[in-house]
Amino acid sequence: MLEPVELDGGVIVRSLAAGDGPALAAAYVRNRAHLAPWEPERTESFFKVATHEREVVALLARVDAGTAIPLVLVDGDEIIGRVNLSDIVRGAFQNAHLGYWIDHRLTGRGLATTATGVALHAARAAGLHRVQAGTLVHNVASQSVLERNGFERIGVARRYLRIAGRWQDHVLFERLIED
Repeated sequence: MLEPVELDGGVIVRSLAAGDGPALAAAYVRNRAHLAPWEPERTESFFKVATHEREVVALLARVDAGTAIPLVLVDGDEIIGRVNLSDIVRGAFQNAHLGYWIDHRLTGRGLATTATGVALHAARAAGLHRVQAGTLVHNVASQSVLERNGFERIGVARRYLRIAGRWQDHVLFERLIED
């Protein structure tokens, strides 16, 4: 469990917690148009509180299993972003995938960059060797977040993920934790 970390302006990065479902649903509703170009297509049920309550339970089970480190950025009682280490693989790999987003009202303030740094510290504390991430080819802002955190480009994956309703190429990045 990550100890809460205060960022600029009183924003806190903390571990996802039981009871975060309603605030997550509200955050996704508030950011629906903002996130649509960067995420898979979402059904109406995705934006319901019950969906996020179930997702929190599932994510906390993954935390217990050691396969995820889900974090939220909060401002008071409001969730204003997420940063997640997911698909953690142990054994010879010791790897996780990184994903993040920031509320549309707060982009461009360095919160994603700082929160990504917090996630890297959590990865180190979890004993991971490597963290990888992918961005859409045209998502220069997200690529900058990764590069400012020491990630290096390792290639382009063609038609990597189905985002916004179509298969799209992604630039892949990695960060070796020892570096």
